[in-house]
Amino acid sequence: MRKADGLFKLIGLCLLAGVLVAGMLFPVVGAAGVMSNQASETVEKTSSDLADIPPPLVTTVTDSTGKPIATLYSQYRLPITENQINEAMKWALVSVEDKRFYEHHGVDWQGTLRAAVSNSTGADTQGASTLTQQLTKNYLINVVYRNDAIGQKKAQEQSISRKLKEARIAIQLETKLSKQQILANYLNIVEFSRQIFGVGAAAHAYFDTTPEKLTVPQAALLAGLVNNPINNDPWNHPDKATARRNLVLDRMVDNKKLAKADADRFKAEPLGVVPDGPKKPPANCIGAGPEAGFFCQYVEDYLLKSSGMTKDQLYSGGYTIKSTLDERANHEAKVSAENQVKKTQPYIANTLSLIKPGKERHEVVALAANRDYGQNQDAGQTTYALPAGVYNTGGAGSTFKIFTSAAALDKGVTGIYSSVDMPETYTSHVFTTEKGGCSTTPTGKPRTYWYCVGNAADYSKAAANATLQTALATSPNTTFVELEDRLGSTGPAIDMAKRLGLRETMASNTGGGPVDPNVKEKSKSQAEAYGPVGNSPGFGAFTLGFSPVSGLEMGNVAATILSGGVWCPPTPIAGVTDRNGKPVPIKEAPCEQAVPEGLANTLAVGMSKDDQPGGTSAKAAGEVGWDRPIIGKTGTTQGNVSAAFVGGTPQLAGAAMTFKFGGGQGGICDVGPGNVRVCPSGNIFGGKAPARTWFGAMKNIMDASQPVLPLPGPDPKYMGGGAR
Repeated sequence: MRKADGLFKLIGLCLLAGVLVAGMLFPVVGAAGVMSNQASETVEKTSSDLADIPPPLVTTVTDSTGKPIATLYSQYRLPITENQINEAMKWALVSVEDKRFYEHHGVDWQGTLRAAVSNSTGADTQGASTLTQQLTKNYLINVVYRNDAIGQKKAQEQSISRKLKEARIAIQLETKLSKQQILANYLNIVEFSRQIFGVGAAAHAYFDTTPEKLTVPQAALLAGLVNNPINNDPWNHPDKATARRNLVLDRMVDNKKLAKADADRFKAEPLGVVPDGPKKPPANCIGAGPEAGFFCQYVEDYLLKSSGMTKDQLYSGGYTIKSTLDERANHEAKVSAENQVKKTQPYIANTLSLIKPGKERHEVVALAANRDYGQNQDAGQTTYALPAGVYNTGGAGSTFKIFTSAAALDKGVTGIYSSVDMPETYTSHVFTTEKGGCSTTPTGKPRTYWYCVGNAADYSKAAANATLQTALATSPNTTFVELEDRLGSTGPAIDMAKRLGLRETMASNTGGGPVDPNVKEKSKSQAEAYGPVGNSPGFGAFTLGFSPVSGLEMGNVAATILSGGVWCPPTPIAGVTDRNGKPVPIKEAPCEQAVPEGLANTLAVGMSKDDQPGGTSAKAAGEVGWDRPIIGKTGTTQGNVSAAFVGGTPQLAGAAMTFKFGGGQGGICDVGPGNVRVCPSGNIFGGKAPARTWFGAMKNIMDASQPVLPLPGPDPKYMGGGAR
């Protein structure tokens, strides 16, 4: 060491000694008489931070009965009270970390001076921090600055100024808290590695017990961890963990809190931690399991979007979130979806979303998929929000004819019992296309033809004077393109789609899911991309449902129709309380009368024949012995790349969708339950896997305990009748 360096260190030690001597008087004369005004303000602010910023706690998500299904957290912490600290834990911690804890007033000045001399003369670095000082530092690192790397660094820098500030705060804390409170606070804040914070969580995670029941060697192991939890991890470094535990036992002997014979006996015991790592719940919706995970994910997404919560608040707030999940209904939905499409079937998703209709709330009760929720792709798992998000980029097919029908009723173009045409092909003189399709009639513009459409290959032509109700049940494409013509553009149908329930779907390009290749201008919403632009009437194929769509929102369309035209946001939230049990208000969009009640009721009557003989879902309904009044509509997209069924009873509505997901060439072939796969030339229809999924689940959910309720009657204003 150079002489100059030694001189500077000697001067520093003299100054420090002066400060320490003054500090030793703190317990006698009080901190306020020693600190300057500026220092006092700094300490007061930091002390307030310790009091005002609560520690992160675990948020619990439950089902509709209050049964926990998942935990969300950034720090796994189970708070304890003073009475839950047993003597073994108390004395193990005090013996190894702060032997004079019950004698000092926040700072052990003798130890601090000894450490300062050792550190300043180049000897081994020593801490000498009391448990009260450690509480201050740990609170700053693990709570106040938990998301601030710079703040964390400052809170543990090796400097005299930081130590003095820490000492002042510790002294102030000792004037406000009892020793038992300080111990409890410390044991609630300190880290035990692997996102485990506090002795409550550590007792459970390390030994599958509670803090009151910790044995002496268990307490010694945990007390030894706080010094360096990573280095002393009992699973990664059992030898170091054992050595550290035994050191704590020796310190307890030195502190006269344990007999040497008992310490020797405890040293011979194995560590006794749970096998294969700590026992703690998953930190996110993975913990909800393969069935409820999709619902949990929707709960999280909904709160982050609707409530104004940040993810950090949600994962650290210690909330109890009671969801609307009906586990029985969700299980039946999952079983039915998986019965139709195997969970490991490549490139195909099969989903079912179920919602309760109502004029005050639309509660989501089930969100299921053939895929399991999870991160193991080889086992058929995914964390994509398949039932709720806009992941069906193929579209919902002819289920969009619901919107064209509703628009036609609304504009007085036709009535539900009015006769409609059902030609085998139809050429529009309103909508155009760059492809010839089934017609090559030019519009007079280069490479532009009038839009032409035909019916599906298996379509059986209905009677010439069939009604709109019949058309909804048999689903001829030509009828609904002609209705679009009579509406003058796709605008009314697109508007009706939004009003009845496709809020997120139509407002976004793809609702946050995969990019739709049909949308040429990616900055536009689907409503803008497919609707009228300037003098253009829009895309005539809109009524055939080729655009990306959310299964949950399609299910909510059925719920809106069955609620007398009242739209409510599909909500998964029954209630939220904070860590103190106080209700937390959740901002949700208000319900609104989306369409006149008479229109909704008449549309329900129009959709009531789909499960009857001649209807597109009659076969699927018959296979399960369905005998309740429902509304229903099937849909299939071009190339058979996706299919859907939308339906509902007065008590429960929903949508089932089968669609390509994650790749694969060609369409979807449906040879029967459990034999649905990607193939070069698809043959799936909405009346196959989607309808079988919907009826299979609903038959078991709507069992004998649910009354058979009738559908509402039609409004004469929208009935029509006779020829056009």
